Amino acid sequence: MTEKRLRGVHGQTVEALAGRIVAGEIGEGDTLDLPALREELDVSLTALREALKVLSAKGMIDARQKRGTFVQPRSSWNLLDTDVMRWQTEATADPGLFTELTEMRVIVEPAAARLAAERATREDVEALSAALDRMTGARDLAATVRADHDFHRLLVAAAHNTFLTQVERVVAIGLAERDKLVHGSVAGDPVPSHRAVLDAITARDPGAAHAAARALVDEEKPDLNRLS
Repeated sequence: MTEKRLRGVHGQTVEALAGRIVAGEIGEGDTLDLPALREELDVSLTALREALKVLSAKGMIDARQKRGTFVQPRSSWNLLDTDVMRWQTEATADPGLFTELTEMRVIVEPAAARLAAERATREDVEALSAALDRMTGARDLAATVRADHDFHRLLVAAAHNTFLTQVERVVAIGLAERDKLVHGSVAGDPVPSHRAVLDAITARDPGAAHAAARALVDEEKPDLNRLS
């Protein structure tokens, strides 16, 4: 699943401002020059204010009397917001961002695989198998990325835990960008490691599923190091 850009004048204004903030063109602590932005973006004051409300709700900006509207430090951003994650991955190929995502996946995916080995339905297993078949038959990078994304989404869904599913939606955005870099830059067949996870889930072996999912995430670390 790829998150879509916000549409309309309002959405385009949000996208433009967020892109500049994430790229560092408007830095942390900088005060926004609203009249200049309104003229530069060619939008009404109402549209600009509505866009600022969106970014404020995501923790990216704040407003104070006598100081005006300013950019919050990244630590204040809602990093688990799907738009915020998308903006970050679109703005930079910083290996540090993907390293942090990998660290989150080390925590989430092995636990999800363990639960999936206990809870997965027949339909869950069939869906995972179909995603693996698509990965095996992929003939280009885009098809490989889609199949890989589907497999990881379905893996977490098979755990039948709504909180894990919410986290996966955010991680998936970064994962899609990471896959473009990893599968596009590093030789290697992703199928065997994914098959090991599926085999363990099919065998109803929680320990093996946890270990296979951990190995799957761990094998990507050297790939990301080579991209830095």
